[in-house]
Amino acid sequence: MNALGKIMSPSRVLVLGFALLILFGAILLTLPQATQDGLGLSILNAAFTATSAVCVTGLVVVDTATTFTLFGQWVILFLIQVGGLGFMTFATLFAMILGKKITLKERLLLQEALNQVSVEGIVRLTKSVLLISFAFEAMGTLILTIHWYSDFGFSKALYYGFFHSISAFNNAGFDIMGNFTSLTAFVGDPVVNMTIMILFICGGLGFIVMADLLAHRKKFRLHTKIVLLVSGVLILLGTVIVLIMEFANPDTLGPLPLGTKVMAALFQSATTRTAGFNTINIAGMYDTTLLSMIVLMFIGASPGGTGGGIKTTTFIAIALSVLSTYRSDPQVVFKGRTLPRDVIQKAWAVTTSALFLVFIILSILSHTENSDLMTVFFEVTSAFGTVGLSLGITPTLSEVGKMAIILTMFIGRLGPLTLAFVLSQKKNKQAAHIKYPDERIMIG
Repeated sequence: MNALGKIMSPSRVLVLGFALLILFGAILLTLPQATQDGLGLSILNAAFTATSAVCVTGLVVVDTATTFTLFGQWVILFLIQVGGLGFMTFATLFAMILGKKITLKERLLLQEALNQVSVEGIVRLTKSVLLISFAFEAMGTLILTIHWYSDFGFSKALYYGFFHSISAFNNAGFDIMGNFTSLTAFVGDPVVNMTIMILFICGGLGFIVMADLLAHRKKFRLHTKIVLLVSGVLILLGTVIVLIMEFANPDTLGPLPLGTKVMAALFQSATTRTAGFNTINIAGMYDTTLLSMIVLMFIGASPGGTGGGIKTTTFIAIALSVLSTYRSDPQVVFKGRTLPRDVIQKAWAVTTSALFLVFIILSILSHTENSDLMTVFFEVTSAFGTVGLSLGITPTLSEVGKMAIILTMFIGRLGPLTLAFVLSQKKNKQAAHIKYPDERIMIG
């Protein structure tokens, strides 16, 4: 890691680290021991599964429960955990266990991995990330094990609780219920619904927010306030849309009792925050509902967490920027604080890059796949937002389609700007100080 750090930027080390982790996982999944038929996955399917696990997406070309052996499932679980929290986080954990000092270069890598603006307190934050993650996963495992004990027995309940808790907190969406059913068998189970939701919502809020909340401060950071407000509004709005649109749909909420309808609508709204689990048949939803879910998936979770998408803070920065333009206000203000210009520029860059990526991949898949545009649009957005929800076309994707989705998941997990920084050349330092004359162009 030190050798890489001396010759590569933090962004490049991060991209290379994720790529190597995916390669390692893909190799393991091609082994005969990984699948129940003893043949191992094909190279492309192994790469797809490994990418989906490392990028905590949850899109699957084969059913996890019926295809993989216990070894194969543990490989996937390992990739989810390392991919969700970040390989640099685990590298730091091992360094601390061995008593090694965390160098400045390694702190810069952690800063990039955790999406922080400064290296100050970065090691302390990394310790908090690990502590918070393991605590939530242990809590989820305990609750689900006790709840499923009467149905599955202790050993199976413990394994199911452990697997789904890690998958949920890391917003991965992988399940081992079998036959691509996700959690539809538990649509009316409040314990399973609430436990899984708490895990993936907390994982998606971001570790800075979680640390801020657990610190019991009288006054939270502006970042925390924005994340909580936007997340709450989007989940509530999504719940209302799903409930109203799907209330009488015989393929989704229609047959359910009123209380279960509300709980299912809440779960489906929350899961678009990049979680990937579902308790009702997503493919049976009306197009209007699916379009709303696409918007929510595109926005995604919050920075510094286990989710994807353009992020809630990016969304609010864009919205506030547009609002300030309408008001002819030169400053973008929220709760008595001005958002810096570079933050607004980055928000627009992230959003524009994401829209461009989704459009390009959508164009490719609409040509290569034998599916309608809405189904493909949903799949591509789910891949970019590292959500994992699907209308059922993932197993039937063509080879080109699989490769396109692999690329989309990878970029979605790292962020389009991170990849852009890696591919771009370093800017000439002297040119950065040159001020060119202004000239206006017509807009709108």
